[in-house]
Amino acid sequence: MGPPTSEPIGLQVTRTAKVLSRAFDQVLVAAGGSLPVWLILVSIKSRRLAMQREIADAVGIEGPTLTHHLNALEEAGLVTRQRDRTDRRVQHVGLTEAGDALFFRLLQTVTAFDRSLRSGLDAGDLDALGRVLGRLRANASAAHPAEQEVQTP
Repeated sequence: MGPPTSEPIGLQVTRTAKVLSRAFDQVLVAAGGSLPVWLILVSIKSRRLAMQREIADAVGIEGPTLTHHLNALEEAGLVTRQRDRTDRRVQHVGLTEAGDALFFRLLQTVTAFDRSLRSGLDAGDLDALGRVLGRLRANASAAHPAEQEVQTP
C-alpha cells in the first residue's frame, strides 16, 4: 500500500476546525469575551437561573473549571450566584445587567461570524455540509465508540 493520493478527510476536517476555532476565538476576544464565556452566558441565558452542575454539563467542562470561570465572571459583575434554599450545596447562576449586555454583544459577534462563514454558500451547500458533517461524526463514533464527543450548544 502506497501513500494516499489525496489528503485524508480527517486531516482536512481537523485543519479546517483549527482555522475556524482560531478565527471564532479572535472575534469573541475582540468583542470582550471568549469561547468559554460565550458558552456559559448562552447556557445561563437559555435557563434564566441555572444550576452550576447544569451549566458545566451544557458547556462540556468539569465543575472546578466552571467554578474558575464563574469566579472571574462574578468578580467582573457579569453573573450572580445564589445558594438554593432547600439544598445549600446547589448554586443558581444568573446574569446581571452587565452580563446580559455582554451576552447580546457576543450574540451580535457570533451572528456576524456565522454570516461570514455562510458567504458564498447556498441552501443546498449548507444542507449538504450538514449531512456530510453528520455522517463523519457517525462514522467516527462507530469506529471509536469509547471516544464519544461531548456535544456543545
